[in-house]
Amino acid sequence: MLWSLLKILVFVAIVALLALGAGILMETAGGVQITVAGTEYTLGALQSVMALTVLVLVVWLFFKLLSLLIATLKFLNGDETALSRYFDKGREAKGYQALSDGMMALASGEGRLALAKASRAARYLDKPELTDLLTAQAAEMAGDTKKAAEAYKRLLGNQNTRFVGVRGIMKQKLSDGDTDTARQLAEKALALRPKHEEVQDTLLQLQARAEDWAGARKTLATKLKTGTLPRDVFKRRDAVLALSASKGVIEEGATVEQQEQAIEANRLSPDLVPAAAMAARAYIAKGKTRNAVRVLKKAWEAQPHPDLAHAFAEVAPEESAAERVKRFGQLSRLKPHDDETRLVMAELNIVAEDFPEARRALGDLAERAPDARALTLMAAIERGEGASDAVVQGWLTRALGAPRGPQWVCDKCNHIHSEWVPVCENCTSFDTLSWRRPETPEIASATGAHMLPLLRSTPVAEREDADEAELVEAEPASSDAEANGASSDTEDGSDSGSHIEDSADNDKPGK
Repeated sequence: MLWSLLKILVFVAIVALLALGAGILMETAGGVQITVAGTEYTLGALQSVMALTVLVLVVWLFFKLLSLLIATLKFLNGDETALSRYFDKGREAKGYQALSDGMMALASGEGRLALAKASRAARYLDKPELTDLLTAQAAEMAGDTKKAAEAYKRLLGNQNTRFVGVRGIMKQKLSDGDTDTARQLAEKALALRPKHEEVQDTLLQLQARAEDWAGARKTLATKLKTGTLPRDVFKRRDAVLALSASKGVIEEGATVEQQEQAIEANRLSPDLVPAAAMAARAYIAKGKTRNAVRVLKKAWEAQPHPDLAHAFAEVAPEESAAERVKRFGQLSRLKPHDDETRLVMAELNIVAEDFPEARRALGDLAERAPDARALTLMAAIERGEGASDAVVQGWLTRALGAPRGPQWVCDKCNHIHSEWVPVCENCTSFDTLSWRRPETPEIASATGAHMLPLLRSTPVAEREDADEAELVEAEPASSDAEANGASSDTEDGSDSGSHIEDSADNDKPGK
C-alpha cells in the first residue's frame, strides 16, 4: 500500500515538473528560425524542444532500420547474427531434447528408439562428442555393430574423445573374440588413461591369457602406482606372474633365468604353493638343498600341500623308506594335525611297511573326511595287516564313490583344475584358484582303474608264494619303492594308494 502510494506521488511529481517546464518554455521569449527553400520557419522555445525530440527519434529509428537491413543481408549470407542466433537457439533446444530422449530410451533398453533420437540430435546439434557416443551405444544395444564401430571411429578423431573410441572398439573386439587386437587396443587405452581401473583389469587379463608375463607385470605395477590395487594383493599377484614365467624350471634344460624367476616368485609370496615347489626345485637344481628345505618348510607351515611333499621327497631321492619317514618328520611337526600331514605320513609308513604306525598317523580321517585318498590308504593298511579281501574291497568300494578331496578350484566360477594355473580355464579370471574341497565334490573315478593294483593284490604273508607278475602288479611296497615312492599325489588328485603302487612298479626316483 505504501509502495503504491509512493509510485503515485513520483508520477504526479514528474507530471508536475513537465508541466512546469512546459510553462516556463512557453513564457520564454525567442526561439529557433529555420529557412528551407526560401521559406522561413520560426519555432518557439517549446516547439524547438519538441522538434528536437522528434528529430532524435527519427534518427534512432533510421539507425535501427539500417541495422535490421544489414542483419538481414548477413543472415542471408550465412553469417552469425542475432536473427541466426534466434533460429539456432530453437534448433539447439530441439537437439538437446532429442539427446535427452535418446538417453532415456537407452536407459530403458529401447535401442532402436535411442538410435533414432541420436540421429535427430545429430541433425540439430553440433556436438559430435555427444551424439556419436549416443549413436554408438544405441547401435550396440540394437545389435548394429557396424554402425557402432563407425561412431567409435569418428570419436577417435577428437583428442577429447579418443579414449572413449579406443575403449569402445576394444570392447567390440573382445565380443568378437579377437583378443590379440583387443590387447593392443587396451594398451593404447591405458596409455591414454593410466588410472582407468577397468582398462587396467582388462589388459592384465588379456596379457595373462596371452602368457605375456612381462607385460602383465608392468600393468600390475601401474595398478599399484595409480592406487587401484593394495600392496599385499600386488605382491601376491606379482608372485603369480613371476611363477607363471618360470614354469619351465621343472622341465629338463631350464635356463638360469627361469630358475631365478621361480626363486623370485617364492620370495614375493612365500605361501604360494606352486611358487614354493618350483623355487625348491630350482634350488635343488643348483645343489642348494638347505635352501630348498627352508622354502618348503615355510610353505608347509602356511598350507600343507601334496606338491610340497613331492618337492620335499626330491631333496633326497635315493634315501630308504625309513630314512624318508624320519626326514619328513620335519614337516609333520610343523602341522601335526593337518589332514595333509596325516595323509602323507600314513603313505610314507605304508611304503615302509609300518602299518600300525600308518593307521595311527591316519587317525579318524577316513571317517571324519572320507575322500578317495584316505579310503584307499585305509585299504592299503588293511591289506598290509593281512585283512581279508572282503575288508579291503569294502574300503575300495567306498573309495570308488567318494570325492577326490581338496583340488584347485576357481573361486569365481568353481571350475575344478587338475593342476594350478594362473588363469582359470573356464572363466579366464586371473589368480582365482585356491586349494580347497569343491562345493560339488567330484567323484574319484568312474571305473576305479587307478586302484586295480590293490584290488588284485595278495596279503603280505602270501607275497613270497606269488609269482613275479603278481608282485609287479599287486605288491603295495617293494624295496625299490622304499627308496623312491613316498609322497602324496599332486599331478591329478588321484588317491595315494595307487601312487604307492605306481612307485613300486615303475621305480621313478623322487616319486
